[in-house]
Amino acid sequence: METIEIGGHCFEGYSIPTANSVILIIKAPRGFLGCGYFSLETAEKLGDAVVIVKGVKNFDDMLEAQVKGLSPAAAALGITSGMTGREALLKLV
Repeated sequence: METIEIGGHCFEGYSIPTANSVILIIKAPRGFLGCGYFSLETAEKLGDAVVIVKGVKNFDDMLEAQVKGLSPAAAALGITSGMTGREALLKLV
């Protein structure tokens, strides 16, 4: 676990290596920012606020990448496609 600080808020970053890639997630109080490995369909069924960025290899990439997908619960918090992962995380506080 790695602590990631943005604008005075602390988030928990998790990196899980796989045989061919790495699974990345940054947990926020009201949801999480994840890599393309995660399913928005499942997030929607569960009502979780999930934001997806793609083509990322580390936490810095996640913060700078544009949002490519989001669950309805994340949209209800004001998150939109095209904002950065950093901007999305601040809406998940």
